[in-house]
Amino acid sequence: MNTGITRSGAEFIALIALSMSLVALSIDSMLPALGSIAADLGARAPNDRQLVLTVFFAGLTVGLLVYGPISDSIGRKPTMYIGVALYILGGLLCAFAPNFTVMICGRILQGFGAGSPRIVAIAMVRDLHGGRNMARIMSFVMAIFILVPILAPSIGQAILFVAPWRAIFLVLVGIGTIFLCWFAVRQPETHPPEARVEFSAAAIFSAGRQVLAHPITLGYMLATGLIFGAFISYLGTSQQIFQEQYGLGNLFPVFFGILAAGIGAASIVNARLVMRLGMRLLSKWALRASCSLSLGFLAIAWALGGHPPLSLFMAYMLVCFFCNGLLFSNYNALAMEPMGHIAGVAAAVTGAVATLVALVTGSLIGRAYDGTVIPLVAGFALLSLAALIVTEWAERKRTAIPPPSKPR
Repeated sequence: MNTGITRSGAEFIALIALSMSLVALSIDSMLPALGSIAADLGARAPNDRQLVLTVFFAGLTVGLLVYGPISDSIGRKPTMYIGVALYILGGLLCAFAPNFTVMICGRILQGFGAGSPRIVAIAMVRDLHGGRNMARIMSFVMAIFILVPILAPSIGQAILFVAPWRAIFLVLVGIGTIFLCWFAVRQPETHPPEARVEFSAAAIFSAGRQVLAHPITLGYMLATGLIFGAFISYLGTSQQIFQEQYGLGNLFPVFFGILAAGIGAASIVNARLVMRLGMRLLSKWALRASCSLSLGFLAIAWALGGHPPLSLFMAYMLVCFFCNGLLFSNYNALAMEPMGHIAGVAAAVTGAVATLVALVTGSLIGRAYDGTVIPLVAGFALLSLAALIVTEWAERKRTAIPPPSKPR
Protein backbone atom coordinates (compact mmCIF):
# COMPACT_ATOMS: atom_id res chain seq x y z
CA MET A 1 0.00 0.00 0.00
CA ASN A 2 1.53 3.27 -1.16
CA THR A 3 -1.45 5.65 -1.30
CA GLY A 4 -0.60 7.28 2.00
CA ILE A 5 3.07 7.96 1.34
CA THR A 6 4.07 11.59 0.95
CA ARG A 7 5.69 12.81 -2.24
CA SER A 8 9.10 12.12 -0.79
CA GLY A 9 10.07 9.10 1.28
CA ALA A 10 12.72 11.24 2.96
CA GLU A 11 10.05 13.79 3.87
CA PHE A 12 7.89 11.09 5.46
CA ILE A 13 10.87 9.88 7.52
CA ALA A 14 11.63 13.44 8.59
CA LEU A 15 8.00 13.99 9.66
CA ILE A 16 7.91 10.78 11.69
CA ALA A 17 11.30 11.53 13.29
CA LEU A 18 10.22 15.05 14.28
CA SER A 19 6.94 13.68 15.63
CA MET A 20 8.70 11.17 17.88
CA SER A 21 11.35 13.73 18.86
CA LEU A 22 8.85 16.11 20.48
CA VAL A 23 8.98 14.08 23.70
CA ALA A 24 12.78 14.13 23.97
CA LEU A 25 12.93 17.82 23.03
CA SER A 26 10.36 18.66 25.70
CA ILE A 27 12.42 16.92 28.38
CA ASP A 28 16.09 17.39 27.55
CA SER A 29 15.94 21.02 26.45
CA MET A 30 14.60 21.90 29.93
CA LEU A 31 17.51 20.46 31.86
CA PRO A 32 19.82 23.51 31.93
CA ALA A 33 16.90 25.70 33.05
CA LEU A 34 15.50 23.61 35.93
CA GLY A 35 17.27 25.60 38.63
CA SER A 36 16.09 28.94 37.22
CA ILE A 37 12.52 27.71 36.79
CA ALA A 38 12.35 26.48 40.39
CA ALA A 39 13.86 29.70 41.75
CA ASP A 40 11.71 32.09 39.69
CA LEU A 41 8.42 30.29 40.34
CA GLY A 42 8.99 29.64 44.04
CA ALA A 43 9.44 25.87 44.27
CA ARG A 44 9.44 24.96 47.95
CA ALA A 45 12.27 22.38 48.05
CA PRO A 46 15.44 21.93 45.96
CA ASN A 47 14.27 18.58 44.58
CA ASP A 48 10.88 20.03 43.51
CA ARG A 49 12.53 21.11 40.24
CA GLN A 50 12.41 17.43 39.22
CA LEU A 51 8.60 17.69 39.00
CA VAL A 52 8.99 19.70 35.79
CA LEU A 53 10.19 16.44 34.24
CA THR A 54 8.28 13.76 36.13
CA VAL A 55 4.79 15.25 35.73
CA PHE A 56 5.44 15.43 31.97
CA PHE A 57 5.91 11.65 32.06
CA ALA A 58 2.70 11.33 34.09
CA GLY A 59 0.72 13.09 31.35
CA LEU A 60 2.54 11.06 28.70
CA THR A 61 1.59 7.79 30.43
CA VAL A 62 -2.13 8.55 30.12
CA GLY A 63 -1.70 9.82 26.57
CA LEU A 64 0.04 6.64 25.42
CA LEU A 65 -2.88 4.60 26.71
CA VAL A 66 -5.66 6.52 24.98
CA TYR A 67 -4.30 7.85 21.68
CA GLY A 68 -3.64 4.45 20.11
CA PRO A 69 -7.25 3.22 20.36
CA ILE A 70 -8.56 6.69 19.44
CA SER A 71 -6.48 6.77 16.26
CA ASP A 72 -7.83 3.34 15.32
CA SER A 73 -11.32 4.82 15.64
CA ILE A 74 -11.19 8.33 14.12
CA GLY A 75 -8.02 8.13 12.02
CA ARG A 76 -4.37 9.09 12.44
CA LYS A 77 -4.57 12.74 11.34
CA PRO A 78 -7.44 13.89 13.61
CA THR A 79 -5.75 12.18 16.56
CA MET A 80 -2.48 13.92 15.74
CA TYR A 81 -4.26 17.28 15.51
CA ILE A 82 -5.85 16.83 18.94
CA GLY A 83 -2.64 15.76 20.65
CA VAL A 84 -0.34 18.40 19.16
CA ALA A 85 -2.91 21.14 19.84
CA LEU A 86 -2.95 20.11 23.52
CA TYR A 87 0.85 19.98 23.48
CA ILE A 88 0.99 23.57 22.17
CA LEU A 89 -1.60 24.73 24.72
CA GLY A 90 0.39 23.12 27.54
CA GLY A 91 3.57 24.78 26.30
CA LEU A 92 1.92 28.21 26.31
CA LEU A 93 0.65 27.59 29.84
CA CYS A 94 4.21 26.82 30.94
CA ALA A 95 5.71 29.79 29.11
CA PHE A 96 3.43 32.26 30.90
CA ALA A 97 3.12 30.39 34.23
CA PRO A 98 2.90 32.86 37.14
CA ASN A 99 3.76 30.22 39.75
CA PHE A 100 5.08 26.67 40.12
CA THR A 101 1.60 25.13 40.40
CA VAL A 102 0.55 26.48 37.00
CA MET A 103 3.86 25.27 35.56
CA ILE A 104 3.13 21.74 36.79
CA CYS A 105 -0.39 21.81 35.31
CA GLY A 106 1.02 23.00 31.99
CA ARG A 107 3.62 20.24 31.93
CA ILE A 108 0.99 17.57 32.61
CA LEU A 109 -1.08 18.88 29.69
CA GLN A 110 2.01 19.12 27.49
CA GLY A 111 2.96 15.52 28.32
CA PHE A 112 -0.57 14.27 27.64
CA GLY A 113 -0.54 16.00 24.26
CA ALA A 114 2.91 14.58 23.41
CA GLY A 115 1.52 11.06 23.73
CA SER A 116 -0.29 11.52 20.42
CA PRO A 117 2.68 12.15 18.10
CA ARG A 118 4.68 9.52 19.97
CA ILE A 119 2.22 6.69 19.33
CA VAL A 120 0.48 7.85 16.14
CA ALA A 121 3.83 8.11 14.34
CA ILE A 122 4.53 4.41 14.90
CA ALA A 123 0.99 3.51 13.83
CA MET A 124 1.42 5.45 10.58
CA VAL A 125 4.65 3.62 9.75
CA ARG A 126 2.86 0.34 10.44
CA ASP A 127 -0.06 1.42 8.19
CA LEU A 128 2.22 2.00 5.22
CA HIS A 129 5.01 -0.52 5.66
CA GLY A 130 5.52 -4.03 6.95
CA GLY A 131 8.28 -6.51 7.60
CA ARG A 132 11.78 -5.54 6.56
CA ASN A 133 10.60 -2.32 4.94
CA MET A 134 9.11 -1.15 8.22
CA ALA A 135 12.35 -2.03 9.97
CA ARG A 136 14.27 -0.04 7.34
CA ILE A 137 12.06 3.04 7.81
CA MET A 138 12.29 2.84 11.61
CA SER A 139 16.08 2.52 11.40
CA PHE A 140 16.26 5.82 9.50
CA VAL A 141 13.84 7.40 11.99
CA MET A 142 15.84 6.20 14.99
CA ALA A 143 19.10 7.43 13.44
CA ILE A 144 17.63 10.95 13.51
CA PHE A 145 15.90 10.44 16.85
CA ILE A 146 19.16 9.45 18.58
CA LEU A 147 20.60 12.91 17.86
CA VAL A 148 17.86 14.71 19.83
CA PRO A 149 18.94 13.80 23.41
CA ILE A 150 22.52 14.67 22.44
CA LEU A 151 21.65 18.12 21.07
CA ALA A 152 18.58 19.19 23.08
CA PRO A 153 20.36 20.33 26.29
CA SER A 154 22.73 22.41 24.17
CA ILE A 155 19.74 23.97 22.43
CA GLY A 156 18.23 24.83 25.82
CA GLN A 157 21.54 26.26 27.03
CA ALA A 158 21.94 28.32 23.85
CA ILE A 159 18.48 29.81 24.37
CA LEU A 160 19.40 30.70 27.95
CA PHE A 161 22.42 32.65 26.71
CA VAL A 162 20.15 35.11 24.89
CA ALA A 163 16.75 34.87 26.63
CA PRO A 164 15.09 33.78 29.89
CA TRP A 165 13.91 30.20 30.46
CA ARG A 166 10.36 30.99 29.28
CA ALA A 167 11.76 31.27 25.75
CA ILE A 168 12.52 27.51 25.77
CA PHE A 169 8.80 26.78 26.05
CA LEU A 170 8.01 29.29 23.31
CA VAL A 171 10.55 27.58 21.04
CA LEU A 172 8.86 24.22 21.76
CA VAL A 173 5.48 25.79 20.94
CA GLY A 174 6.97 27.06 17.67
CA ILE A 175 8.35 23.62 16.79
CA GLY A 176 5.00 22.01 17.57
CA THR A 177 3.18 24.56 15.41
CA ILE A 178 5.56 24.11 12.46
CA PHE A 179 5.23 20.34 12.73
CA LEU A 180 1.41 20.52 12.86
CA CYS A 181 1.22 22.74 9.77
CA TRP A 182 3.72 20.60 7.87
CA PHE A 183 1.89 17.43 8.83
CA ALA A 184 -1.54 18.84 7.90
CA VAL A 185 -0.44 20.02 4.45
CA ARG A 186 1.90 17.24 3.35
CA GLN A 187 0.87 13.98 5.02
CA PRO A 188 -2.23 12.12 3.78
CA GLU A 189 -4.34 9.97 6.10
CA THR A 190 -2.92 6.44 6.37
CA HIS A 191 -5.85 4.77 8.17
CA PRO A 192 -8.87 4.81 5.81
CA PRO A 193 -12.47 4.80 7.13
CA GLU A 194 -13.09 1.20 6.08
CA ALA A 195 -10.22 0.01 8.30
CA ARG A 196 -11.34 1.88 11.43
CA VAL A 197 -12.89 0.26 14.49
CA GLU A 198 -15.17 1.72 17.12
CA PHE A 199 -13.38 3.06 20.18
CA SER A 200 -13.89 0.58 22.98
CA ALA A 201 -12.76 0.80 26.57
CA ALA A 202 -13.53 -2.92 26.75
CA ALA A 203 -10.81 -3.58 24.16
CA ILE A 204 -8.27 -1.74 26.32
CA PHE A 205 -9.26 -3.70 29.43
CA SER A 206 -9.19 -6.96 27.47
CA ALA A 207 -5.69 -6.18 26.19
CA GLY A 208 -4.65 -5.27 29.72
CA ARG A 209 -5.81 -8.65 31.00
CA GLN A 210 -3.93 -10.47 28.26
CA VAL A 211 -0.78 -8.44 28.89
CA LEU A 212 -0.88 -9.21 32.61
CA ALA A 213 -1.68 -12.87 32.03
CA HIS A 214 1.25 -13.62 29.72
CA PRO A 215 4.51 -14.04 31.67
CA ILE A 216 6.80 -12.96 28.80
CA THR A 217 4.88 -9.77 28.09
CA LEU A 218 4.43 -9.01 31.79
CA GLY A 219 8.05 -9.71 32.69
CA TYR A 220 9.66 -7.69 29.91
CA MET A 221 7.11 -4.88 30.26
CA LEU A 222 8.02 -4.52 33.94
CA ALA A 223 11.72 -4.80 33.15
CA THR A 224 11.37 -2.05 30.55
CA GLY A 225 9.74 0.17 33.16
CA LEU A 226 12.44 -0.56 35.74
CA ILE A 227 15.31 0.23 33.36
CA PHE A 228 13.51 3.34 32.15
CA GLY A 229 12.94 4.29 35.80
CA ALA A 230 16.69 4.42 36.32
CA PHE A 231 16.95 6.71 33.31
CA ILE A 232 14.20 9.01 34.65
CA SER A 233 16.03 9.26 37.98
CA TYR A 234 19.12 10.35 36.04
CA LEU A 235 17.15 12.92 34.03
CA GLY A 236 15.66 14.35 37.21
CA THR A 237 18.99 14.75 39.00
CA SER A 238 21.45 15.33 36.13
CA GLN A 239 21.26 19.13 36.35
CA GLN A 240 21.88 19.07 40.11
CA ILE A 241 24.72 16.55 39.80
CA PHE A 242 26.59 18.15 36.90
CA GLN A 243 25.93 21.85 37.44
CA GLU A 244 25.87 21.98 41.25
CA GLN A 245 27.69 18.95 42.66
CA TYR A 246 30.48 18.96 40.05
CA GLY A 247 30.25 22.68 39.28
CA LEU A 248 30.22 22.31 35.49
CA GLY A 249 27.93 25.29 34.86
CA ASN A 250 27.40 25.89 31.15
CA LEU A 251 29.38 22.75 30.24
CA PHE A 252 26.52 20.58 31.52
CA PRO A 253 25.02 19.98 28.02
CA VAL A 254 28.37 18.70 26.77
CA PHE A 255 28.63 16.01 29.45
CA PHE A 256 24.93 15.15 29.09
CA GLY A 257 25.41 14.74 25.34
CA ILE A 258 28.39 12.43 25.81
CA LEU A 259 26.32 10.09 27.96
CA ALA A 260 23.37 10.25 25.56
CA ALA A 261 25.75 9.19 22.81
CA GLY A 262 26.31 5.96 24.77
CA ILE A 263 22.68 5.00 24.22
CA GLY A 264 22.97 5.92 20.54
CA ALA A 265 26.07 3.76 20.15
CA ALA A 266 24.25 0.86 21.80
CA SER A 267 21.41 1.16 19.27
CA ILE A 268 23.89 0.91 16.39
CA VAL A 269 25.74 -2.04 17.94
CA ASN A 270 22.45 -3.79 18.72
CA ALA A 271 21.31 -3.48 15.10
CA ARG A 272 24.52 -5.23 14.01
CA LEU A 273 24.55 -8.01 16.64
CA VAL A 274 20.93 -8.84 17.35
CA MET A 275 20.41 -10.92 14.19
CA ARG A 276 23.51 -12.97 15.05
CA LEU A 277 23.12 -13.35 18.83
CA GLY A 278 19.40 -12.86 19.36
CA MET A 279 17.53 -10.42 21.60
CA ARG A 280 17.46 -12.66 24.67
CA LEU A 281 21.17 -13.47 24.83
CA LEU A 282 22.24 -9.90 24.11
CA SER A 283 19.84 -8.49 26.70
CA LYS A 284 20.75 -11.05 29.36
CA TRP A 285 24.45 -10.22 29.28
CA ALA A 286 23.84 -6.48 29.04
CA LEU A 287 21.63 -6.59 32.15
CA ARG A 288 24.09 -8.73 34.09
CA ALA A 289 26.90 -6.34 33.19
CA SER A 290 24.78 -3.38 34.31
CA CYS A 291 23.99 -5.06 37.65
CA SER A 292 27.61 -5.97 38.36
CA LEU A 293 28.90 -2.56 37.31
CA SER A 294 26.36 -0.64 39.40
CA LEU A 295 26.92 -2.73 42.52
CA GLY A 296 30.69 -2.33 42.19
CA PHE A 297 30.49 1.41 41.59
CA LEU A 298 28.06 1.82 44.50
CA ALA A 299 30.77 0.47 46.81
CA ILE A 300 33.31 2.89 45.29
CA ALA A 301 30.96 5.87 45.57
CA TRP A 302 30.15 4.98 49.17
CA ALA A 303 33.85 4.75 50.05
CA LEU A 304 34.43 8.18 48.50
CA GLY A 305 31.60 9.81 50.41
CA GLY A 306 29.32 10.04 47.37
CA HIS A 307 31.73 12.31 45.47
CA PRO A 308 33.77 10.16 43.08
CA PRO A 309 35.98 11.99 40.57
CA LEU A 310 34.01 13.29 37.59
CA SER A 311 36.07 11.17 35.16
CA LEU A 312 35.28 8.00 37.10
CA PHE A 313 31.58 8.87 37.36
CA MET A 314 31.41 9.58 33.61
CA ALA A 315 33.13 6.29 32.78
CA TYR A 316 30.65 4.37 34.94
CA MET A 317 27.61 6.16 33.49
CA LEU A 318 28.81 5.79 29.90
CA VAL A 319 29.21 2.00 30.19
CA CYS A 320 25.95 1.74 32.12
CA PHE A 321 24.09 3.76 29.49
CA PHE A 322 25.54 1.57 26.75
CA CYS A 323 24.23 -1.55 28.51
CA ASN A 324 20.84 0.06 29.11
CA GLY A 325 20.72 1.15 25.47
CA LEU A 326 20.93 -2.51 24.46
CA LEU A 327 18.07 -3.26 26.84
CA PHE A 328 15.89 -0.41 25.52
CA SER A 329 16.36 -1.74 21.99
CA ASN A 330 15.24 -5.28 22.80
CA TYR A 331 12.87 -5.32 25.77
CA ASN A 332 9.98 -3.63 23.96
CA ALA A 333 10.22 -6.15 21.14
CA LEU A 334 10.38 -9.06 23.59
CA ALA A 335 7.35 -7.77 25.49
CA MET A 336 5.32 -7.47 22.27
CA GLU A 337 6.44 -10.80 20.85
CA PRO A 338 3.37 -12.80 22.07
CA MET A 339 0.89 -9.95 21.38
CA GLY A 340 0.77 -9.94 17.60
CA HIS A 341 -2.98 -10.57 17.55
CA ILE A 342 -3.67 -7.33 19.50
CA ALA A 343 -0.53 -5.40 18.61
CA GLY A 344 -2.00 -1.91 18.48
CA VAL A 345 -3.86 -1.89 21.78
CA ALA A 346 -1.21 -4.04 23.48
CA ALA A 347 1.47 -1.51 22.47
CA ALA A 348 -0.58 1.24 24.12
CA VAL A 349 -1.06 -0.80 27.31
CA THR A 350 2.55 -1.98 27.62
CA GLY A 351 3.85 1.52 26.86
CA ALA A 352 1.61 3.12 29.48
CA VAL A 353 2.32 0.53 32.19
CA ALA A 354 6.09 0.60 31.59
CA THR A 355 6.09 4.40 31.73
CA LEU A 356 4.05 4.34 34.95
CA VAL A 357 6.51 1.91 36.57
CA ALA A 358 9.38 4.14 35.41
CA LEU A 359 7.66 7.27 36.71
CA VAL A 360 7.09 5.85 40.19
CA THR A 361 10.53 4.28 40.63
CA GLY A 362 12.46 7.10 38.97
CA SER A 363 10.64 9.79 40.97
CA LEU A 364 11.35 8.04 44.28
CA ILE A 365 15.06 7.78 43.49
CA GLY A 366 15.23 11.36 42.25
CA ARG A 367 13.54 12.73 45.37
CA ALA A 368 16.20 10.94 47.45
CA TYR A 369 18.99 13.07 45.96
CA ASP A 370 21.11 14.39 48.81
CA GLY A 371 23.95 16.19 47.08
CA THR A 372 25.84 12.97 46.32
CA VAL A 373 25.65 10.38 43.54
CA ILE A 374 24.86 7.57 46.00
CA PRO A 375 21.03 7.66 45.56
CA LEU A 376 21.38 7.59 41.77
CA VAL A 377 23.92 4.74 41.67
CA ALA A 378 21.97 2.78 44.29
CA GLY A 379 18.85 3.28 42.20
CA PHE A 380 20.56 1.96 39.08
CA ALA A 381 21.80 -1.08 41.04
CA LEU A 382 18.44 -1.88 42.67
CA LEU A 383 16.37 -1.40 39.52
CA SER A 384 18.81 -3.50 37.46
CA LEU A 385 18.56 -6.28 40.04
CA ALA A 386 14.76 -6.04 40.00
CA ALA A 387 14.76 -6.22 36.20
CA LEU A 388 17.02 -9.27 36.36
CA ILE A 389 14.61 -11.00 38.74
CA VAL A 390 11.49 -10.38 36.63
CA THR A 391 13.16 -11.36 33.34
CA GLU A 392 14.55 -14.58 34.83
CA TRP A 393 11.06 -15.36 36.14
CA ALA A 394 9.57 -14.66 32.71
CA GLU A 395 12.08 -16.87 30.92
CA ARG A 396 11.48 -19.75 33.32
CA LYS A 397 7.75 -19.42 32.73
CA ARG A 398 8.40 -19.37 28.97
CA THR A 399 10.31 -22.62 29.01
CA ALA A 400 7.58 -24.15 31.17
CA ILE A 401 4.87 -23.36 28.59
CA PRO A 402 4.35 -26.46 26.41
CA PRO A 403 4.66 -25.89 22.64
CA PRO A 404 1.38 -25.86 20.69
CA SER A 405 0.29 -29.28 19.48
CA LYS A 406 0.54 -29.97 15.77
CA PRO A 407 -2.74 -30.17 13.86
CA ARG A 408 -3.74 -33.71 12.97
